Amino acid sequence: MFRKIVQNTQIALLAGAFALPINAFAQDVDYGITAPQLNAQTYILMDYNSGAVLASLNPDQRQYPASLTKMMTSYVVGDALKQGKINNNDMVTIGESAWGKNFPGSSKMFLNLNQQVSVSDLNRGVIIVSGNDASVAIAEHVSGSVPAFVEAMNKYVQQFGLKNTHFTSVHGLDDDNQYSSSRDMAIIGAHLIRDLPEEYKIYAEKDFTFNKIKQNNRNGLLWDKTIQVDGIKTGHTDKAGYNLVSSATNSNNMRLISVVMGVPTIKGREVESKKLLQWGFANFETFKTLEAGKAISEQSVYYGDISDVALGVLEDSFITVPKGRNTDLKARYELDTKYLQAPLAKGQVVGKVVYQLDGKDIAKVDLQVMQEVQEGGILGKAWDWLVLTVKSLLD
Repeated sequence: MFRKIVQNTQIALLAGAFALPINAFAQDVDYGITAPQLNAQTYILMDYNSGAVLASLNPDQRQYPASLTKMMTSYVVGDALKQGKINNNDMVTIGESAWGKNFPGSSKMFLNLNQQVSVSDLNRGVIIVSGNDASVAIAEHVSGSVPAFVEAMNKYVQQFGLKNTHFTSVHGLDDDNQYSSSRDMAIIGAHLIRDLPEEYKIYAEKDFTFNKIKQNNRNGLLWDKTIQVDGIKTGHTDKAGYNLVSSATNSNNMRLISVVMGVPTIKGREVESKKLLQWGFANFETFKTLEAGKAISEQSVYYGDISDVALGVLEDSFITVPKGRNTDLKARYELDTKYLQAPLAKGQVVGKVVYQLDGKDIAKVDLQVMQEVQEGGILGKAWDWLVLTVKSLLD
């Protein structure tokens, strides 16, 4: 494979607003730093911007998700709102299947039969109080039926590339055919934060009152003033244990997402999540390394209407490193083919940018063509054929 060094000693680190590269979700990285011991069946800590996994235990192990399922319920609802398919002011008539009496002993919004409830209130009923009744009601409004809504949830599972997740309900009550993993839940959380910022804001709300009943958000870390948690979701059933997906930021705008699943106690899921998040902030930092739309190289292109094309990234690229190690970071780019040949589409992936620390590859980002390159004329293509023929003889 053809390789080219971008910088020998360190890579330029840029300031600016953070954005999540879609192809960087949940990349395993071995930093050689011992993670804290947690009392959980599975956990993961992921940097939101770089997508680097900073610590994990059994991250791909399938678990009962319990009400973490409602994160995907919320995503489908938030996307429908974003696309204008539904409106926050829509009034929904509560049918028998969404009646609160159908969910004894479980979390609910206390919906009454034939009650008129706004989409906005139902959405908060799902997110803040984890209402099983609210989940059914809003699913029926969005998709016409719960099975159709669940089908939409599983389409996003495929779209996000989740390998250990399948949904059979909108609320997460135990079903042997419904499962997810800590890695997949971290990815769902990242999509919520990035794709649906208005939906994600609701996860920070500490309480919700409906039918004169005030219920607190079940994510106790929202009240913890020692850490800046702004979401996202709790879950619990007898089979699942206690689950918690959390996201927090620090003063440097670093955002982490933690997932703990199968914790023995309700307080334990908060303690273990906080331990994981604080460890991440104490040991790592995240930097922008490549700016969207800014070329990092000019590369010769053959058989095209131009002779050189700029290469770079179309989305900002970030990397997470142990604190104080940013000056030790190295980078290079590798082309998939020795010679670029037209036609090339804008954004077409033609290689990788590879980041190294202590001689180990710790991250890879797609290297893209910054502009379209169409095929050139007959004479130009004939000349390029001759040039490439000579080059192949000399190689």
